[in-house]
Amino acid sequence: MNLIGTKWKPLILFHLLEGGLRSGILQKKISGISNKMFTQTVRDLEKDGLINRKIFPVVPPKVEYSLTKRGKSLEHILRSLDAWGLEDCQL
Repeated sequence: MNLIGTKWKPLILFHLLEGGLRSGILQKKISGISNKMFTQTVRDLEKDGLINRKIFPVVPPKVEYSLTKRGKSLEHILRSLDAWGLEDCQL
């Protein structure tokens, strides 16, 4: 639970299930997250080995995040949480 037990970590991981995303696009998909919290959260996920951060040598710098093998292993859990949340909305 320490790896994904915060407000933002599961959301970031869920959005990366379909493939890598540029930093700005990923952040826009998560409404309500501040720049500081986004940066802190992706750094934590990278440190924990759940996401990769790839920096492209262009101007302006381009950063893309993707799931590691360990991050992909959470797919079933994340999709189950999503389904549970959708089911709860229908009640």
